[in-house]
Amino acid sequence: MSLIHHTTLTPTKLELLTRWLPRQTWYAGAGREPELAKAGGFRLDDPLGEVGVEFMVVTDQDGAAYHVPMAYRGAPVAGAEGALIGTTEHGVLGRRWIYDGAHDPVVVAQLIALVRGETVAQAQSVSDTPDPTVARHYAGPADAVVSGAGTVADGPQAATDVTVDAGPAGRLVLRVTRVLRPGAGGGVANGALGHVDARWQQPDGTEARSVFASLRKAAEA
Repeated sequence: MSLIHHTTLTPTKLELLTRWLPRQTWYAGAGREPELAKAGGFRLDDPLGEVGVEFMVVTDQDGAAYHVPMAYRGAPVAGAEGALIGTTEHGVLGRRWIYDGAHDPVVVAQLIALVRGETVAQAQSVSDTPDPTVARHYAGPADAVVSGAGTVADGPQAATDVTVDAGPAGRLVLRVTRVLRPGAGGGVANGALGHVDARWQQPDGTEARSVFASLRKAAEA
């Protein structure tokens, strides 16, 4: 179960994201530095207990809301420099390398497991506490077996698509929503096999729900 250390991070996650977000193609505030606030999210467990897995929502000064899945690792990953959000000093664990989770095989595998109902979302800031507000739906093949890293590409509508080999189920595409808009519907209606939706807080304090990720069959080559 998720163990949360209430300690210092230097620099903080928001400070790292302030530098990282403007370099992303889906960032809407071109030409200025973000002014970010934490607005929600949840965590998942790594079965091996080696990688921290968090799905964070941040809002910018213009009201835009961004979903950033993150992998926290205790050592750099060879060949993953382009996915590095930054490094930070953790008050308990020491130096941590934080990667964009769409490029991390542990994050991708666990997010697909969540869509399929094989794992349970955990509270973002409380140890050993499931988050029942995170909802999921799956109507795809039962024999999907995901292993290894996927192929990552920018998808439509400010999303990132991760194409993975799912064994007998063929190739699947995990679509990670990057820019959140209020409204939980859309995953299955848009032809997805399943999706995850969760709540987040808008800048005016009202609660919203959005699809954080959806899973669909890859198009035939």
